[in-house]
Amino acid sequence: MGGKNKQRTKGNLRLCGVTPRCRELRVGTWCGDGSAEARCRGAATTALHPAEHVELPLRNGSLPALTGGGRRGPGAMQEFGTMCSDRDTEIVKGVLPYWPRIFCKISLDHDRRVREATQQAFEKLILKVKKHLAPYLKSLMGYWLMAQCDTYAPAALAAKDAFEAAFPPSKQPEAIAFCKDEIASVLQDHLLKETPDTLSDPQTVPEEEREAKFYRVVTCSLLALKKLLCLIPDNELDSLEERFKSLLSQNKFWKYGKHNVPQIRSAYFELVSALCQRIPKLMKEEASKVSPSVLLSIDDSDPIVCPALWEAVLYTLTTVEDCWLHVNAKKSVFPKLSTVVREGGRGLATVIYPYLLPFISKLPQSITDPKLDFFKNFLTSLVAGLSTDRMKTSCSECSAVITAFFECLRFIMQQNLGEEEMEKMLVNDQLIPFIDKILKDPGLQHEPLFNHLAETITSWEAKADMEKDDKMSYNLENVLLNFWERLSDICVEKVNEPEVDVNSILSVSNLLQVLQKPKSSLKSNKKKNGKVRFADEIAEVIQENEKCPSSDGENNEGSELVTDSCLTNNSSDIVSPLRKKPLEDLVCKLAELSINYINEHKSEQHLQFLSTLLDSFASNQLFKVLLADEEENIIKAKPLEITKLAQKNPAVQFLYRKVIGWLDEGPRKDVSFLVDILYSALRCCDSDAERKEILDDITKEDLEWNSLLQVIEKACSSSHKHALVIPWLKGNILGEKLATLADCLCNKDVVYMASSESYFSVQWTLLSLVLSQHVKNDYLIGEVYVERIIVKLHETLSKTKKLSEAENNNSAVSFICDVAYNYFSSAKGCLLMPSSEDLLLTLFQLCAENKEKTHLPDFLVCKLKSTWLAGINVLVHHTGSTYKQSTFLHLSALWLKNQVQSSSLDNTSLQALLSAVDDLLHTLVESEDTYLLEFYIGNVMPNNNEWESMRQSLPIQWLYRPLLEGRLSLNYECFKTDTKEQDIKTLPSHLCTSALLSKMILVALKKKIVLENNVLEKITAELLYSLQWCEELDNPPVVLNGFCEMLRKMNITYDNLHVLGNTSDLFQLLFNRSKENGTLWSLVIAKLILSQSVSTDEIRPHYKRKESFFPLTEGNLHTIQNLCPFVSKEEKKEFSAQCIPALLGWTKEDLCRTDGGFGHLAIFNSCLQTRSIDDGELLHGILKIIISWKKEHEDIFLFSCNLSEASPEVLGINIEIIRFLSQFLKYCSYPLAESEWDFIMCSMLAWLETTNENQALYSVPLVQLFACVSCDLACDLSAFFDSATEDTAGNLPVNLLSEWKEFFSQGIHSLLLPLLVTVTGENKDMSETSFQNAMLKPMCETLTYISKDQLLSHKLPSRLVADQKADLPVSLQTLLNTLVPLLLFRARPVQIAAYHMLYKLMPELPQYDQDNLKSYGDEEEEPALSPPVALMSLLSTLEDLLENVLGCIPVGQIITIKPLSEDFCYVLGYLLTWKLILTFFKAASSQLRALYSMYLRKTKSLNKLLYHLFRLMPENPTYGETAVEVSSKDPKTFFTEELKLSIRETSTLSYQIPHLACSVYHMTLKDLPAMVRLWWNSSEKRVFNIVDRFTSKYVSNVLSFQEISSVQTSTQLFNGMTVKARATTREVMATYTIEDIIIELIIQLPSNYPLGSITVESGKRIGVAVQQWRNWMLQLSTYLTHQNGSIMEGLALWKNNVDKRFEGVEDCMICFSVIHGFNYSLPKKACRTCKKKFHSACLYKWFTSSNKSTCPLCRETFF
Repeated sequence: MGGKNKQRTKGNLRLCGVTPRCRELRVGTWCGDGSAEARCRGAATTALHPAEHVELPLRNGSLPALTGGGRRGPGAMQEFGTMCSDRDTEIVKGVLPYWPRIFCKISLDHDRRVREATQQAFEKLILKVKKHLAPYLKSLMGYWLMAQCDTYAPAALAAKDAFEAAFPPSKQPEAIAFCKDEIASVLQDHLLKETPDTLSDPQTVPEEEREAKFYRVVTCSLLALKKLLCLIPDNELDSLEERFKSLLSQNKFWKYGKHNVPQIRSAYFELVSALCQRIPKLMKEEASKVSPSVLLSIDDSDPIVCPALWEAVLYTLTTVEDCWLHVNAKKSVFPKLSTVVREGGRGLATVIYPYLLPFISKLPQSITDPKLDFFKNFLTSLVAGLSTDRMKTSCSECSAVITAFFECLRFIMQQNLGEEEMEKMLVNDQLIPFIDKILKDPGLQHEPLFNHLAETITSWEAKADMEKDDKMSYNLENVLLNFWERLSDICVEKVNEPEVDVNSILSVSNLLQVLQKPKSSLKSNKKKNGKVRFADEIAEVIQENEKCPSSDGENNEGSELVTDSCLTNNSSDIVSPLRKKPLEDLVCKLAELSINYINEHKSEQHLQFLSTLLDSFASNQLFKVLLADEEENIIKAKPLEITKLAQKNPAVQFLYRKVIGWLDEGPRKDVSFLVDILYSALRCCDSDAERKEILDDITKEDLEWNSLLQVIEKACSSSHKHALVIPWLKGNILGEKLATLADCLCNKDVVYMASSESYFSVQWTLLSLVLSQHVKNDYLIGEVYVERIIVKLHETLSKTKKLSEAENNNSAVSFICDVAYNYFSSAKGCLLMPSSEDLLLTLFQLCAENKEKTHLPDFLVCKLKSTWLAGINVLVHHTGSTYKQSTFLHLSALWLKNQVQSSSLDNTSLQALLSAVDDLLHTLVESEDTYLLEFYIGNVMPNNNEWESMRQSLPIQWLYRPLLEGRLSLNYECFKTDTKEQDIKTLPSHLCTSALLSKMILVALKKKIVLENNVLEKITAELLYSLQWCEELDNPPVVLNGFCEMLRKMNITYDNLHVLGNTSDLFQLLFNRSKENGTLWSLVIAKLILSQSVSTDEIRPHYKRKESFFPLTEGNLHTIQNLCPFVSKEEKKEFSAQCIPALLGWTKEDLCRTDGGFGHLAIFNSCLQTRSIDDGELLHGILKIIISWKKEHEDIFLFSCNLSEASPEVLGINIEIIRFLSQFLKYCSYPLAESEWDFIMCSMLAWLETTNENQALYSVPLVQLFACVSCDLACDLSAFFDSATEDTAGNLPVNLLSEWKEFFSQGIHSLLLPLLVTVTGENKDMSETSFQNAMLKPMCETLTYISKDQLLSHKLPSRLVADQKADLPVSLQTLLNTLVPLLLFRARPVQIAAYHMLYKLMPELPQYDQDNLKSYGDEEEEPALSPPVALMSLLSTLEDLLENVLGCIPVGQIITIKPLSEDFCYVLGYLLTWKLILTFFKAASSQLRALYSMYLRKTKSLNKLLYHLFRLMPENPTYGETAVEVSSKDPKTFFTEELKLSIRETSTLSYQIPHLACSVYHMTLKDLPAMVRLWWNSSEKRVFNIVDRFTSKYVSNVLSFQEISSVQTSTQLFNGMTVKARATTREVMATYTIEDIIIELIIQLPSNYPLGSITVESGKRIGVAVQQWRNWMLQLSTYLTHQNGSIMEGLALWKNNVDKRFEGVEDCMICFSVIHGFNYSLPKKACRTCKKKFHSACLYKWFTSSNKSTCPLCRETFF
C-alpha cells in the first residue's frame, strides 16, 4: 500500500487544514460517511480557528483531532461547549455557518448521551452568540423542535432549555411562525420520504440500530408537528393548511395509526387530537380516513398508546360529526369497546374508564337505538369488568370501574327520566344487582363504592326536592321508592339466613351507615377531571380550549362535564325525608330479624350485626322493636332506682334483659360488639347520673373481668364514649374493685396462676390499662386507688429475692413489670407520689444486683430494666428542679454507696451494678439540668474517713513485691496476719467504690459536665490506688484478674479519664498523699511517671526543694525512693549529699530509726540502685562508716543469731546494710583493703548462717526479706569472684581468691545446699512468685556457682534407692538421687539450679561405665547400657506426664505453654533432663555411646522426645530481639543463639520453652544423628515432610557449619591420614597413606544434614584393588551413617578398620568390615568348620533374619 491512502500509523499525522475533508467543511459540502460527531468536531474547530486552521489547537493540545479518527462519545461535544463558553464571542461566531449542518446531523445521533451533550453545547453557543444565531434559524428549527420531543427525557429537557435560552415564552410563537415552512418541510420529509437506510449508512450501521433511529425520528417528527400546531399563532394556521392537507392526503401518514411501535402510534394519536383542535375543517374533510383510523383502534391496550388514543377518540367524536358514517358502530366499534370494558380495561382502567362517560354522552341516538338494549349491555359489560382478577388486587382499578359505573348510570338516568322501562332497567337490573355483587364480594368493597351510591341517591333526592316540574319530581320519587324497596329486599335476604356470612352482613351495616350519613365528597386523591356532575341543560356545545391539550388527556370536554369538588354544599349531614322513613323502616326490619335469630339460634353473626346497627341507629324506637316480644317481668333482684329506669327507658330494659345475659353466657371469642351495644344503650340514657348508677350496678356483680376491660378500652378509644362513663370511672365502686383485684393477683398462688395464664392475663391487662391511661394529665380512675395498686405491686416485687428462680419464672413479676412499664411510660407529672418512687427504687435494685442473689431469670431482668428506665426517664424529664426532693435519687445513691462498701461483691455482681448505674446515669444526663448528675455523684461519694477506712481494709499482701525489689523500705512489722496469702473471693470495698465512681465520672465527662470540688481528681486518685494494689500482688486471685479485665472492657482506665477530663491537679494530690502516707501512694506516682502519663517536667517542681523531705518520715522516704529512677543524676547526688552526713554519729537507737541511719541509708541505696553514683571514694567512705557501726554497735548486726529476738527496726537496718554491700560489689571499682574484704565476706557468711538457723521464721515478712538479701549478697560475691580475671585479680589482696575458694565459697554451699534440700523437702509444690518462697531465687542462683569438687564433697545424708544398680560411689549416687528429683520440682528456680549442678556432674559419670565395659562384651547379641538410672527413672515419669499434656496434639501443631504453670514445670523438667542425658552421652566414649544408644532405641524414649519437640518448637524460631529482621542474610535463631537459663530473668519466660526445645533438638541432631535419621526415615509421610522442611531451613546450615569448623579447627592427629574441609562446598577430604598405597575419600554433606545420607566419593586410589576400594568406601559410608558421633570420629573408626585390615585381621564375612559399625568390636566368633570369624552382632542378626543356625559361608551348623 502506498500513496495518499496508505495505512495510517501512530504519530503519522497530517494537518487537517490541507485535507480534502477540511476543504469540504469550509465550502459547505458534506460527505455522508464518518461519524457525525467527528465531522462536528472538525467543522467546529475549523470555524473557531479560521485564520490558523488547526495549528493552534494542535499546539495547545486543547482540541481533539479534526478528522473522524478522534475521540468518540459525548466528550467531544462537552469539550466544544466548554470552548464556546471560554472563547471570545467573535471567535465563536465563526462556527455559526457550519453549525446547522452539524447540529441537524448530530441531534439525531444514535447515542443518547451525544444528543444530550449536543443540546447542552447548543445552549452554551446560544448564550455566547445570542442574536447572531437568527440567520441560521430556519436551517435549525425543524431539528430543534424534534430534539425537544426526543424520547430520551434529559436530551429533550436540554433542547427545551436551549430553546428558552434563545426565546422567551412570549417570543416563541413568533419564532415558530418565522420558520414554519422549513419546519413543516423537514418534518414532512421525515414522515414520508425517509427510511432506515436513508437515515443511516447500511454499510456501517447495524440493522437494529438503523431501525431504532428511524422509529425515534418518526416519533419525534409526529410530536414536533403537534408542537408546531400548539405553538403557532392562530393567524398563521391558514398558511399551514395546505402543507397539512398534502400530508393527510398521503396513505403513509394514516398507516402510522397501525404501526407496530407503540411510541409511534401514541405520537400519531396526539397529532390527530391536535389537528382536530387546531384545524377542525381539514379533519372534517378527511373524515373518511380519520374515523376508521381512530375509532377502529379503540381496543388498543398498550399503556403508552391508550391515553393519546382515547383523547383522539373524544376529539374525533366532537370534531367530525358524521364520523359514524364511515365506520360500522355496531359491528366494528361497540364490540371492541364491549370487549375492553368486560376485561376490566386490560389493566388500564384508570386510564380508559374516565373517558367512558364523555364517550357515551357523544353518541347520537341513531347509533344507540334501541337504547334500552344498548345501555343495558354497556352497563352489564362495565359491571362484568369487576370480576377480573386484577380488579380484586388493585384498589385504584376497582375504584375507576365503580366511579365510571355510577357516572354513566346517573347520566343515563338523567337523559331517560320518565321512561319507566329504562328506570326499572337501571335500578332493578343494574344498580341493585351491582350493589348485591359488591356486598357478596368483600374484595370489591372499597371505600368509594358506598360513597358513590350515597352521592347518587342524594343527587336524586335533591333534584326531587328542587324540581319545579311535578312530573320530573314524581318520576324521581318513583325511582327512589323502587330503589329502597329493592335495596330492602336484598338486605333482608342477606340477613334472613341462620348461617349468614359475617362479612356479608357487616357490609350491609356499612352500607346503611353510609346511607345514613353520606360523605360530603370523595377522597381528594382523584384526578382533576375524575369527579363530575351533570348540568340541567341537555344540549351543550363543546367548548374548545385556547391551547392544545397535553398528552395526559387532562381537558374539559364540554359544559356537561363540569369539574366540581362536591355535590352539595351544606346538606350532606341532613337526611332527606325521601330517605329517612324507608331507611328507618329497613333498619327496624333488619334489627327485628337479627333479634329473632339471636333468640332462637344464638347466632353470633346476627348479634354482631345488631351491634353495628345499634351503634349507628340507636334510639328508643329501635330498642322498643327489639323488646317487642318480651314480657313485662322486668328485672330480678335489682334496686328500685334501676327498676324505675328500666321501666322508663327501653334501652336500659334491653341492657338488663338481653345484654347482661349475653355477657354472662360464657366465654366468647369477641365481646367487644356486646360492649358496643352497652354503649349504645347508655347513649339513650338522659343523664350522667343514670349512666353511673347503671354501670356501678353491673360492675358489682354482672360484668366479668374481660367485659370490664372491654368497657374501659372502648372508653379510652373514643372521647364520646369516655364522656359517657367519666363519673363511673372516677367512682368508688370501680376503684375498690380494681384495688381488690391487685391484691388478689399479687397474692395468687404461683401454680394456680400458671395454670390459668390467659384468664389472669386479662386481669393484668386491666390493671395496666387503668394505671397507664391518662386523660388531660389525669388518671383514668381515682388517684387514691392508683396509689393503693402501686403499693401492692411494690410489696410483691420486694418478696422476689425469697423465691427460687423457678418460682420467680412463674410468678407475678413479669406481669408487674408490664403494668409498671406502661404506668411509667404514660406518666407525666404525677410520678412523684411516694409509692411510685419506692416501686422504682425496688425495680432498680433488682436490676443492679446479681441474678444469683435475686433469683430472677434473664427475661425478667430485661423486663425490669426497661421498666425502671422508663420510670427514670419520666423522673428526669418531668420533675424539673424538684430532684432534690426525689426520694428515689436519694435512696438509690445511698443504696449504691452501701453496696460497694459492703465488701460482698464479686465480679459478676459488680458488673451488674455498674451496668445498671451506666443506664441510670445516661438517663440522668438527658436532663436539662447538668447539676443533676453532679448532685447524684456527690451523694454516692464517700467522705475522707470512709476512703481511709477502705484503704486500710485492703489486704497487705501488696507490700511483698515492693519490699523484695527495694522500691519501699520498712523497719516495722505492718503485717497483722500470716504471710500466707488469703483466698480472696469477693472484691475489697475500695476496688468496688473506685470502679463505681470512675464509671460515673466517665459518663459525666463524656457529656462534658464539669465536676466541682476536685471530685474528678479525688476519684481518679482512688482508682489509681486500686489498680496499683492489684498490680503489686504477685499471685492475684482470679477475682482480681477478672476485675482488671472488666475495667478494661468497660473503658474505666486512667487514660480515658485523663483524655476526657482535666487532671492537671491530680499529681499534686498524689504527691501530697505520698508525702503524708507513703506506701502505695508512692508507687502510684512511680507508675504514672513510668507509663509516661506524667512527664518529668511536671514533677520537677514538686521535689525542687530537697530540704522539704527532711527530716525523714515514712512518707518522705517512700516518695524519694520511687522518684529516684526518674530524677536526674545531679538531683540524685543532691539527695545523697543530704543523706551522707546523717550517717555519721548515730546512737544505737538512732541507727534503726526512719529519720536516722535506716532511712538515710535506704535513700542512698535507692540512688545507688539506679547507677547514679559513680564516685568510688564516696562508696568506700560509706563502707567504712558501716564498718565503724560494727565496731561501735556490733549487737545490731545479726550475725549467727536467733531472729525471733530481733526487733523489726534491727532487721530493717541489717537489710539496708546488706543491700548496700551487694550494690557496692557491682558498682565500686575502688580497691579495698584486706580487712574490708574480710568484713564483707565474713559478714555475708554470718548472715547466711543466721538465715540457715531461722528457717522456722521464714513466714515473718522481714525475716523472709532478710534471707533474700543475704542470699543476694552471697550470689553477688560468687559472681564477682567467678568473673575475676588475671587483670582484675591484680587489684585484690594476695590470698583473697584462695581464701574465697577454700573457705568462703565452701562455706556458702555447705550452708545453702542442705538448706535447699530441707526447704524443698518440706513442701513439694512451691510457687516461685509466692512471697514465702521469695528466697528460692537468690538461694538457687547462688547454688549455680557451686563447683564440681564442692558438689562431690557434699555432706548430704545418704539417699539410696532399693534395686538401683550400684555402679557409682555412694556419695555420687546420693547426690544424683537428691538433685535429680528437683528437676520436677514445682518452682522453676529449683529446677534450673538442679540442672546446673547436675550438668557439672555429667562428664564424670561415663568413666564408671567405662571401667565395666568388658562385662558388655561379645557374649551378648545386642548389648545395651542404661544412662544414669536416676535420670532415666525421672525421664519415665516425665514421659507419662507429658503424654497427658502433649499426647493429644498432632505432630507439627505448635502448642504454647503458659509460663509458670504446672505444664510449664513438667515440660521444663523434661527438656532439662534430656539436656543432661545428651551431655552425659557426649562425654562418653564411642563404645559406650553405642551401648547407650541401643538402650534409648529399645525404650523408644528418643522417639517420644522428637515427637514432643515438634510440638514445642516454634514454626519460626527467630530470636526475639531480631524478629523484625528476619529478612536479613543471617538472622539470629534459637539454633544460632546460646540458651541462657536465668533464674531471675522473667522477661524471656514466654519463649524459654521454645528456645529450650530448639536447643535440645540441636544437641540431639549433633550427638545422636544416626538415631534421629533412623526415626525420621521410619516416620509417616506428613511427619517426614515437616521434619525435613524445618531441619533443612533452620538447623542443617548451622550443624554443617559446625561440623566443617570442627574439622578445620581439630587438633586430632592421625598417623598416616590427613583431613581437610571445604566450607563452601560442604566437603571433607581424607587422604590415607601407608607405604605406596594412597587412598583419598571425599565426604559430601547433604542439604538436610544430618537427616539425609552422607555421600562418600572416591578421589585418588593407588595400590588398592577395586573390590577392596569399594568395600572401604561402603564401610566409611556405613560408619558415617550409623554411628552417633562426628565426622572426625567416623573417620577415626574407619582408619582403625583399615589399619586392622593391613595388620592381617580378616573381615567379618557378613558385614565385610573388620570393626563392627555399631559396637566397634572385632570378629571373634569363629566357625569350627571353615574357621572364618564373625562379629557377634552380625551372627545374631544372621540367625534371627534367616531363622537358621548355620554358618553363612559353609552352611554347617554353627557351634
